[in-house]
Amino acid sequence: MEEKDEMMTVNENAAEQKTKKAKKEKKEKKPVDKAKRKKIRRVVLAVVAVVLIASFSVSRMAAANAPVMVPTTPALTGEVEQTVNTSGTVVANTSKSYFSEVKVKIGKVNVAVGDAVKAGDVLIEYDADELAKEKQLAELSLKTGEGNYKNSIQNNNQMLGDLNEANVNLAVLDQQIADTEAYIKGLEEKIEQKKSDLAHFGALLQISILDWQDQPDSDEYMNLQKMVQLNSWEQNNNEEIRGWQDELDVYNKMLSDYKEYRSEMKSQKSSAEAGKLTSGAKEEIEATNQTKEIQAQDTIDSLANVENGIKADFDGVVTDVKAVEGASVADSSELLKLESTQDVSVKVYVTKYDLEKISQGQDAVVTVAGKEYKGKVGKINKMAEKNNSGAAVVGTEVEILNPDSDIVLGVEAKIAISTARVTDCVMVPVSVVNVDMDGEFVYVVENGVLAKRRVVTGISSDTMVQISEGLAEGEGVVTSVSAGMTEGMAVMAMQ
Repeated sequence: MEEKDEMMTVNENAAEQKTKKAKKEKKEKKPVDKAKRKKIRRVVLAVVAVVLIASFSVSRMAAANAPVMVPTTPALTGEVEQTVNTSGTVVANTSKSYFSEVKVKIGKVNVAVGDAVKAGDVLIEYDADELAKEKQLAELSLKTGEGNYKNSIQNNNQMLGDLNEANVNLAVLDQQIADTEAYIKGLEEKIEQKKSDLAHFGALLQISILDWQDQPDSDEYMNLQKMVQLNSWEQNNNEEIRGWQDELDVYNKMLSDYKEYRSEMKSQKSSAEAGKLTSGAKEEIEATNQTKEIQAQDTIDSLANVENGIKADFDGVVTDVKAVEGASVADSSELLKLESTQDVSVKVYVTKYDLEKISQGQDAVVTVAGKEYKGKVGKINKMAEKNNSGAAVVGTEVEILNPDSDIVLGVEAKIAISTARVTDCVMVPVSVVNVDMDGEFVYVVENGVLAKRRVVTGISSDTMVQISEGLAEGEGVVTSVSAGMTEGMAVMAMQ
């Protein structure tokens, strides 16, 4: 009895020590982070599921009439978004190479390759003393050219005055002569027409007399005789014809005077043309003066443009610098290159499988250095090219709509293009949809047996697929079918 009590005491002490040790280990144990805890939970659940399935299988073999337990999940209603995920390189859509507009020594270079600049920042400054000297020389050249040209023009102005007068008067005289000749012609046509009308009327009267000559004593015959006499007198003494003829004499005199004055103006024109500069000489003087004026003014304008230095036209990154402080540069020498960080895209290459899903204007999410930006599919090339693996790919640009100062050109960016989206649709996990010769189907439990349910699918995301026909919200679909399980066998759904 005493030995038994002693053993119980030993066991109680051992149990107490074991409890204290467990509490101490629990106290010293570090907390497991959420991600690790979630991973452990998944492993445990998977092990439990395997054990359950194995035990169910053993039970089925042990009892042939017992149904097999199969895991199911309900069809849900929600949103399915189909995306094309890829990656590419951030590139600038806008770039500018800056060239020297003047032949002036570089005073200071304020940037280096890789520098980020803002619009309006001074990139390069010219030597101030040389700028002032070049400006003075250009202004003197402009004044010299203007003086030479004015002197030539003044010597020619006297002859040009006579020539201009003659040209103006000749133009007026030519018009007056043409108008007078036309008016004279009109008068002559009126006179001829009037005479013709009177003669025609006389002829008609003669015909009428012949019709009445067998009645010489009739009033009609006597009246026709009088009318014939009156018509004969009108043909020789018509007052309207006489007025036109008098007017014709006046206009013929005017025409003669105009022609005489035109002869004088022609003589004056010939004299002026002989004394003025030839057209070739005048064109040469004008061209020479214009050339010098343009060159001088361009130089003055160019010097004014760079007086405060060469400034950035937009926010960007300097990608090349050729200018050297203290060095003289020639016109059109390249100084530096700036690429925009305001107008940027990601250059990606898509396969033929993704090409049919994307189109211009689709929304996208662009991730650069861990930061997300809004994007939109822009240009899609119309010609494929080969990648390093020899596969045909198509170049595509995804515009970044909200770039900021964190954008880095040339780095890799991740792209998720939203190619389609359906809301309030029935959806199931992608993994539960199967395909056979007759099309797509899922496994369901109907009346206690495993059955195939034909479905029509729509778009799919990485995890879920739209079911447009064949399933309703809440219906359970089998998520895993073990080897040896066949349609029609007895099963029991396990949510």
